[in-house]
Amino acid sequence: MKTLLLVAVSALALAACTPAKTPAPASVEAATVAVETAPAMTLAEAVASDLRSDEEKARDVWRNPVKTLEFFGVESDDKVVEVWPGGGWYTNILAPWLASGGGTLVAAGFDAASIEDAERRARTEQRLAEFKATYADPKFGTIEHTAFSATSGPLTADGTADVVLTFRNIHNWMGGGYTEKFFADAYTALKPGGVLGVVEHRLPSTQAQDPKATSGYVHEDYVKALATAAGFEFVEASEINANPADTADHPFGVWTLPPNLATTDRDGKPVEGFDPEKYKAIGESDRMTLKFRKPE
Repeated sequence: MKTLLLVAVSALALAACTPAKTPAPASVEAATVAVETAPAMTLAEAVASDLRSDEEKARDVWRNPVKTLEFFGVESDDKVVEVWPGGGWYTNILAPWLASGGGTLVAAGFDAASIEDAERRARTEQRLAEFKATYADPKFGTIEHTAFSATSGPLTADGTADVVLTFRNIHNWMGGGYTEKFFADAYTALKPGGVLGVVEHRLPSTQAQDPKATSGYVHEDYVKALATAAGFEFVEASEINANPADTADHPFGVWTLPPNLATTDRDGKPVEGFDPEKYKAIGESDRMTLKFRKPE
């Protein structure tokens, strides 16, 4: 890019020494255009970027980021709301990609203000500060920060988002009792015709749904019903992130599987005869991938 600028400047200086009626060489125009209109990176380039760690890339075989975002129809010039981005696995793909294409990423993170316990609230505030510091780097563009909880305000300005995305979070909101609020907030944030993309651990229909989803698994029909009740139209389901080897009946719920590979329950108690290698062999969880649309 610096070379192109030098070429453009040198050529313009030469042109200034010639008679006024002499047009600038075509090469000067081409060089100047090249400086002003750098192409947006492709989604594949964002996924392959050095902004992602080797550990993150190792999970691509399970999380399929290119196919998943293409299925949801995300474009690099979209305004995208990522709800509860956590450690930033998808943020490291979305932020630079959207920045390069003129899009906008809104990270709707944890809502520290909604947490009553002072110690837990302080830990959450620290995590949020670290997240914001990481993504203040210009390589990620300018990220807008909002929050989501049972008591939070809008995800973004009403009717301005092209896409709202959530990855493996529905079970958390079921546990907190505010799943319906998520779908209502997403609906309000989206433009008419905007897309809601959901990826979640899938509970087989033959197994009973725990209303709190303590295993981390959720019925696909339950998610569809919640979205429909909020006003969304169901568009399509994909098996991009399916794993037929996952039976969803593990001793420590979905956290028994990679990447967590839990070996004790929430109280720290082990299970007699537990074999972690069995769960490593299964791989990451079976996941539904659902696309909804806000009616035009």
